[in-house]
Amino acid sequence: MSTPAIDYSRYKTFNITRRGKDDAVIDLQMKAANGKLPTAGHDGHWELSEIWRDVDKDDTVRAVVLRGEGMGFSGGGDLALVQDMANDFAVRTRVWKEARDLVYNVINCDKPIVSAMHGPAVGAGLVAGLLADISIAAKTAKIVDGHTRLGVAAGDHAAICWPLLCGMAKAKYYLMLCEAITGEEAERIGLVSMAVDDSQLLDRAYEVADKLAAGSQTAIRWTKYSLNNWYRQAGPSFDTSLALEFMGFGGPDVQEGVASLRERRSPKY
Repeated sequence: MSTPAIDYSRYKTFNITRRGKDDAVIDLQMKAANGKLPTAGHDGHWELSEIWRDVDKDDTVRAVVLRGEGMGFSGGGDLALVQDMANDFAVRTRVWKEARDLVYNVINCDKPIVSAMHGPAVGAGLVAGLLADISIAAKTAKIVDGHTRLGVAAGDHAAICWPLLCGMAKAKYYLMLCEAITGEEAERIGLVSMAVDDSQLLDRAYEVADKLAAGSQTAIRWTKYSLNNWYRQAGPSFDTSLALEFMGFGGPDVQEGVASLRERRSPKY
């Protein structure tokens, strides 16, 4: 029995449209709340973790395109949210659950997800961008996992997918040093599915999504489910990394990390 179409109007941090044949492709654009980059504040972080449940239940959706508004794909966590997590145990435990749900909800969403990453790709948005089934980056995109720069362990999605995608040696180098990776380099090391010229990014993402939407839905969804068991096997490593990340949010280093970002200087740990 099919379920009724989902009402997406409760999501305020996305621009949500439909496209393609029978409007079967849902286009999720993370809003640039600061006028420049999408950032995950209290509402945005929850919405980014929750929306995949609705997409999974929506029988009218056959594929998803996830992209960012403005100058980049995602600008990472809002510093006000980070400060609240550092200072408030209740906020920290709530966001920990959202961070866990974000990873598992993307993995378990049965609809194929295509990400289109341009400009900076950091933080919670990057989680969904790299866990997407087909990840497409502009060649000039700047992918950064900034956790250790902030003074917390690289939790999020990193332990569940980076070693599998690009190998342990590259994962440790980029995650421990917070080195930026261009979209072109990310393709070379296997971190993303493909890199394209900036001008071709959205057209390529739509092309891939349309092909997925036109294909056998059972075959595509069951293939996704099977392959994502590789991620599920890494669940204990992910849970450990996330716990250690959020332990760090209660420690002293994150205070210096936040201060250094606000003051636009190198941290002194």
